Amino acid sequence: MPSSLIRRGIWAIGAAVIVIALVVATLPLIASTRIVRDRIAWEMSAWSGFRVAIEGSPRIEVWPTFRAILTDVTLSQWTDTETPPVVEAERVEVDLSAMAALRGDVVFSTARLVRPTIRVQRTPTGLFLPAVPTGGRITRSIDTARGVVNADPAKPNLDKLPTDTFGTVEFRDGRMVASVDGKDVEILSSLSGQATWAAMNSNATLSATGIWRGESVAVDAASEKPLVLFAGGVAPLSLSFKAPPATFSFDGTASMSENSYFDGQAKFSAPSLRRVLEWLQAGIAPGAAIGSVSISSKVTATAGRVKFDNTAIALDNNPGMGALDLSLGEAQPVISGTLAFDTLDLRSFLSAFTPLAPTGAVGPSDVDTSFADKINLDLRLSAAHATAGPIQLADVAATAQVKDGLSVFDISDASAFGGNIQTSLRFDRKPEGSQVEIRLLASDIDGGAFATAAGMTRLVPVGTGTVSVILKGPGRTWNSIFDNADGSVSATFGPGALSKLNLPAFLKHTEQGGFFALDDVSDGTLPIDGAEIKASISKGVARIDKAEANSAKYKIWLSGIASYAGRGLALSGGVIQPEQAATQTNGQQGPNQASFFVGGTWSTPFISPISRGVSGE
Repeated sequence: MPSSLIRRGIWAIGAAVIVIALVVATLPLIASTRIVRDRIAWEMSAWSGFRVAIEGSPRIEVWPTFRAILTDVTLSQWTDTETPPVVEAERVEVDLSAMAALRGDVVFSTARLVRPTIRVQRTPTGLFLPAVPTGGRITRSIDTARGVVNADPAKPNLDKLPTDTFGTVEFRDGRMVASVDGKDVEILSSLSGQATWAAMNSNATLSATGIWRGESVAVDAASEKPLVLFAGGVAPLSLSFKAPPATFSFDGTASMSENSYFDGQAKFSAPSLRRVLEWLQAGIAPGAAIGSVSISSKVTATAGRVKFDNTAIALDNNPGMGALDLSLGEAQPVISGTLAFDTLDLRSFLSAFTPLAPTGAVGPSDVDTSFADKINLDLRLSAAHATAGPIQLADVAATAQVKDGLSVFDISDASAFGGNIQTSLRFDRKPEGSQVEIRLLASDIDGGAFATAAGMTRLVPVGTGTVSVILKGPGRTWNSIFDNADGSVSATFGPGALSKLNLPAFLKHTEQGGFFALDDVSDGTLPIDGAEIKASISKGVARIDKAEANSAKYKIWLSGIASYAGRGLALSGGVIQPEQAATQTNGQQGPNQASFFVGGTWSTPFISPISRGVSGE
């Protein structure tokens, strides 16, 4: 190669290096004098539609990227100079195009807002959103797209959408505030994330994290046709919300027109429904712990109505299927539908809409049924198997209704204790306090199994019978309902036996005199032809009006009071032979009658014989 060519090449390379060095050296000067501040503010205003002001002195960095660093940046409404800015940022970093800067233009693909404050307003739907700009390229692009959508809503011509390039907006360590009574109240803190939208006719994504009401939240959203979506057309949309109390996701299509529309698959899960209600500050105060809940459903939503089809729901890991309908047109939301479970914990289900305070809670307030003023509920339930504490039920058909301060849970049919169960639980919110009413009708049941579930194991009729219970009164906890209730209890049983009673030993002890524990004569069973019980209940104390059991040789009777709260007993009773029953008057004993007093508690009753002399004979 001739030496002249080599020398020329060296000179060319050297000249290029000098030019590049001069460009790099002069870029900060060119940028600072020609585009920084005014030009960037103008470009940001042109895009956002807000009035952009940059108070701090700009700084230009060349390496590793050519960018402008701006301080004290505000975005405000053009038409309102009195209100605070919509966005305030301590610093904004803008990645610039070096070649465009040399031409005197501003071209940037990324803007980073550091420690921004975004002011939002509560909308009629209850959401907090920033003010809408009155102009700007984004607003004009949406208006253009709206015309394209209106021309053919079913299949808009995407080729006619604006093609302006946009870029990425990042934000770090920001917060959202809203004005309440003239003061800024922080809605969201530690806000970080980014919105990516390469061009107006391309897809867009949003990712953000922050702290809301003390919990870390993460939101992700994406759409293949965001401009069509903002213009009121139907476009694909995916949403994801994650927080420790709950997660939610949606994947389908949506429209943000006046008649908003959603159609797709939605999922919701929460490890504790109680925690979710408290976190959302829904005004519903659950008492007993409500377990986990998860829902997966095909969702179709229009203005004022949401339909859930093919809904898979799990309450405390009890799976079920069904369909739900949510209506928002009335004063309170209305939820109706049907759900079918294989297994269902009725106690967990009840605590979701009849929130009693936990046992041991203190305070003067009654059962908190304020949830009944915030939502209307009408559900039809069925379960192949169900539990209510230790009670096992099968083939359950039930309804749950909440409306205008009244909450009702009815089991219209269920199999339990070898027979049939019908029960109703009613919470009625009244000015003088909440009233609770419980009704139970158990037909053709095993009396022994039923009594064991009720906590009674002694002198219980073992046989087929019918039990009716009606209780009504104020109550804050499950126990306090029974402690304060008024009502009645009745039961009749056919042939069977009295459990844990050795009658010959019992009669021998009463003949000998002296009190003794019922446990001392519980090593037997007395066959009976039938039994009948009638009792009235006042303030949790049962007054036994009639309790009789008839066997082939004897008739056993009891009367007196039994306390549910303290489980105390104060009963008198007797054992007579059938032929002497006709001669018994006012509880007086015949010559072959044993009379006695029963004291102690339900778990440890004691028998004290009554001598004939004491009885007046």
